[in-house]
Order: sequence, then structure tokens, then C-alpha cells
Amino acid sequence: MSLMQAARPLDPWRWLVVPALVSVVATMLFAIPFRVFGFQLPEPVFPLVPAFAWAVIRPSILAPFLLVALGLFLDFYWGGPVGMWGLAFLAVYATLLAARSIMTGQSRGTRQLWFAMVTALAMGVAFAVSVINSHNMPNLLAVFWQYLGTIVLYPFAHRLIERFEDADVRFR
Repeated sequence: MSLMQAARPLDPWRWLVVPALVSVVATMLFAIPFRVFGFQLPEPVFPLVPAFAWAVIRPSILAPFLLVALGLFLDFYWGGPVGMWGLAFLAVYATLLAARSIMTGQSRGTRQLWFAMVTALAMGVAFAVSVINSHNMPNLLAVFWQYLGTIVLYPFAHRLIERFEDADVRFR
């Protein structure tokens, strides 16, 4: 395999559907009640990886619909308020689309910082919806650990971006 690998074509199933399905499977795997040295596996928000990557790769009409579907899946799977994660993912996607021109051509470290910031945005939206819905504040330590568990997923977002970023030059 050469260092200069050609970009993959932007087939919707390849850059949209496959990452969405991987996010669903990873969420289900990490929700298995398995303990290591008495600690449960973390529950990162896996759909934030494609939400970030899809906005960086290119604007798409299908991505917001898939993000709402992924959000509804998380809401029902984790038992949260319906629409909470869908709203959080759409906030992330909209923010990144607005800042897309700023992020284009930036270093990996800069994108990682952006990922951490939009993950905080998503967690903040989910936190606010949860507080409004339940009239009770979630455990801040649990939210912080979920945030940390999610930001370490950036290498997967970077891999997805690198794989498809140059596939469609109309948006460069």
C-alpha cells in the first residue's frame, strides 16, 4: 500500500450508513454489563464520531436525518428523554457546518480540539434537556467520565475524515 492512497468514492452507504451502523454496534457492545476489576466499561457517545466527521467531510442532506435516527436510538437504548441526543447531534452538526471553512486544512491537533469542544456542546445540550425533563440534575462526575470517554474517540473521527475528505472536490 502506497503512502499516497487515492480517496475513496463518496457512496452514501460507505461514508454515512456504515459509520452509523458501527456506532450502533459499538454502543451496544459497550453497554454489556461487563466489569473489569470491579469497574464497568465506559459509555462513550459513539455517534459523535460520525457527526463530527460528516460535517468536516462535506455537507449532506442525509446526515442530519441519520443523526436524528442515531439520537433516537440512544434515547430509547439508554432510556433518556426522546429527542435529547438527536438535538445534541444536530447542534454539533450545525456548529461544525458553520465552522467548516475555519477547520479546513487545519492540523490534527486543532481538529482534536474542535472535537473536544463540540463534544462538550453535545454533553451540555443533553445535560440541559435532561435537567429540564426530569427537574433533577444528573451526576456531574458521570457526565464528566462520559465526556472523557467520548473525546478519546477522536482517532476514529480522524480516520473517517482522512478516508473520505478528498473524495469530492466540489466542496473544497
